[in-house]
Amino acid sequence: MIGTGYLGTTHAAAMAELGHEVAAFDVDAGKVARLARGEVPFYEPGLPALLTGNLARGRLRLCRSLREAVDFAEVHFVCVGTPQRAGEYAADLRFVEAAMSEIAALVRPGASVVGKSTVPVGTAARLAPMITAAGASLVWNPEFLREGLAVADTLRPDRIVIGVDRARGGLDAVEAVYAPIVREHGTPTIVTDFATAELVKVAANAFLATKISFINAMAEVCEATGADVTQLADAIGHDARIGHRFLRAGLGFGGGCLPKDIRAFMARAGELGVDEALTFLKNVDEINQRRRQRTVDLARELCDGSLAGRRVAILGLAFKPDSDDIRDSPALDVAMRIRREGALVRAYDPHAIANARIAYPGLDYAISEIDACDGADVVLLLTEWEQFRALDPSALKRVVARPFLVDGRNALPRRLWLEQGWEVRALGRPHPDQRVT
Repeated sequence: MIGTGYLGTTHAAAMAELGHEVAAFDVDAGKVARLARGEVPFYEPGLPALLTGNLARGRLRLCRSLREAVDFAEVHFVCVGTPQRAGEYAADLRFVEAAMSEIAALVRPGASVVGKSTVPVGTAARLAPMITAAGASLVWNPEFLREGLAVADTLRPDRIVIGVDRARGGLDAVEAVYAPIVREHGTPTIVTDFATAELVKVAANAFLATKISFINAMAEVCEATGADVTQLADAIGHDARIGHRFLRAGLGFGGGCLPKDIRAFMARAGELGVDEALTFLKNVDEINQRRRQRTVDLARELCDGSLAGRRVAILGLAFKPDSDDIRDSPALDVAMRIRREGALVRAYDPHAIANARIAYPGLDYAISEIDACDGADVVLLLTEWEQFRALDPSALKRVVARPFLVDGRNALPRRLWLEQGWEVRALGRPHPDQRVT
């Protein structure tokens, strides 16, 4: 494994769990040292046990040099990041290109180099000559991990996509790597060309982002008409062609994948001269951003039109539950917007506070959800951690200054909170009569 970030660490531990002998390397020596001690530098349920177990069994080793890792293996997975370029929509491919170049200088003839990073279509074809010149084969095998469920997604994936140049080989080696998964779970394997494999990942993310923004656009309509978006989503979700998944209206998507991937997809479409095909993704992105400001507006409305000097409790900082990832976090964006309006913001998250402190040292951080809400004029639920969903509204009412709540994720049992005397606002839900629904 080349790269031991979120993707590389998960993939390395999971491949070792399947019984393979795995070596992993990263240019960050500190990260490698921590992993060698069994320390996962991010929160992902189930991964620490997978890592430590396979280190103890000797199936997984951490390497101090790229040469050591390349000399050890026949199949080399490239799992480095492709962040959004500063000031642009396009993906920054420097890390992928550097990794491929360095591997090409060291790889043995007959080996397979497997790209797992999310890249713009056409990248694999452009990089392939560098690898084939060294006598190796390039394969593209996109990842489909969901943070919080990454271990299951790796060991029991919905599908395995393998992009190859059949004239150059490499397919057999990658199929052998995944053979235990296919044997046990009957996982569908799609073997295709480079371009299709690259597009599968970005197209999937674009579709999911579109579905989320669609229901959030419906929430805007519901707010204008007094309709209830949760009932609307439930009704249309019973249509088998639509389904219920990704139809929860709320604060919208964030993280290190969906936002930057749809923007990179738009940028690549422009380079290919087919930008009109993806102009709808600009609207998807804009709808997603509008939901953040609307959440701030709801908090301001509860505070009599001004947040200046108000004490605001923020519950949730990670972009989603079961993760400590704060990249493009809607929760943190809302927290900072509220702070800029002069509010006294106090925030809590079960796992993301350490990362938030580094990125946003100016925020005030609490030690628990109760601590965050102590004396608050308004409480905002922005990440739907299970412990927040299970909060007792009557107990919380005793610590706040005013029982005002903004449910930014439509995650709480609204009837219960209303019955306990809370004034509740939620995206796409009728108000201000506070009727029980």
